[in-house]
Amino acid sequence: MPHDLVSLSTDISLADESVTELAIIGLGYVGAVSAACLASRRYRVIGVDRDAEKVNAMNAGHSPILETGLEELIGRAASAGWLRACAALRPAIGASDISFICVGTPSLASGEVDLSALRGVAHELGQALRESRGYHLVVVRSTVPPGTTRNLVMPILERESGRVCGTDFGLCFQPEFLREGLAITDFFAPPKTVIGGIDARSTETLAALYVGLDAPMLRTSLEVAETVKYVDNTWHALKVTFANEIGRICLCLEVDGQEVMGIFVRDTKLNLSPAYLRPGFAFGGSCLPKDVRSLCSIASSYQIKVPLLQSILPSNEMQIRHALRLIERSGARRIGFLGVTFKTGTDDLRESPQIELIARLLDTDAELRLHDPYVTAAGLALAKAHAAAASAQTRQALAVLPGLFVPTARDVTAWADIVVVAHDTADCADALRAHADKPVLDLARLPAEARQRPGYVGVCW
Repeated sequence: MPHDLVSLSTDISLADESVTELAIIGLGYVGAVSAACLASRRYRVIGVDRDAEKVNAMNAGHSPILETGLEELIGRAASAGWLRACAALRPAIGASDISFICVGTPSLASGEVDLSALRGVAHELGQALRESRGYHLVVVRSTVPPGTTRNLVMPILERESGRVCGTDFGLCFQPEFLREGLAITDFFAPPKTVIGGIDARSTETLAALYVGLDAPMLRTSLEVAETVKYVDNTWHALKVTFANEIGRICLCLEVDGQEVMGIFVRDTKLNLSPAYLRPGFAFGGSCLPKDVRSLCSIASSYQIKVPLLQSILPSNEMQIRHALRLIERSGARRIGFLGVTFKTGTDDLRESPQIELIARLLDTDAELRLHDPYVTAAGLALAKAHAAAASAQTRQALAVLPGLFVPTARDVTAWADIVVVAHDTADCADALRAHADKPVLDLARLPAEARQRPGYVGVCW
């Protein structure tokens, strides 16, 4: 075991010494690593698994899985008496304060998640809770679809135990972010510790186990915590796919793709950062649509299939259609727009997604009025000059756009049946306060006060 992992596992200050027994149900990858690492922090850990080979291996001080440093960590914890394993769940639950469910949730042929193991453990765990005394915290660590912990696990536990969640026992979902081969390092130095809890007692009981770890502690709902796990892994898969598609294009161009991506990742202000990673409306402007279009054209000219890159513009178009459906669903006929340029603080109308949305509305019987203090004649002329790739519908919208503007934001809100807010500006906020009864479609993520108004709808929140 590398020296740095030894020091990590023994030098961290302990959390809450009143928690003496933890049960880890399932000694696969997540369970075995969690059991060993928590035991190394001097919590008494009972690993539970029906596989006798895994149980015997752990009791003999051996790792049931191959993972860097885990064999030594388990050996030390087992010999010191902090870690043991058994096949029976009920005695382990009766002897523990917190139980972690770490069973597998593989894919079915349909792509759905197989929750049979989780369901089975929940039944057995609930029956064990019926016999136990005192408060017990159940923590789901298996990756599950959002809503599973609340809508599947909790009802089973309550039914089988005859006890009330939030009163007699607690419930959390805690996603794991362990990379195979680096799992021990990731456990003791995680990028974040995320805890979704049914209530504050559940959350804080679990959080106490991780006191001393150098990572932000993020407390949230069960559903957010469940979703974060899927988003993290999908993002990682997306990054690999993106890099591979870029690599295939670079290969045909006789460009070093490794060097290109090496330079790409040096940018931590935009490329590897929170920039652009907020749900919202479609992108636009002079660069993004044009350059995505161009790169896909280059790939096509070399007959390179890049399905991820080719999906970007269609996906962006779907966001515009989604906003259109939200407007149509409102039944509004008079539609006002606050913000038309592709983003706040610029007069650039080139490929503005608001104009794409306006173009579709002009094909209906809707009436439109617009306000945007950033729009200029020069900006409008530039947008028209760069509309070669645009549809006839969009070019027509650019032609009639000047006649739709009104002098102030209040003119829009006073007239409209629904207000589409694309720019969060001071005059927009003032106009919305002046007409607090008007329904709003928010494309800009307005402040919390505005999001509480009646008739408010967010584009994807």
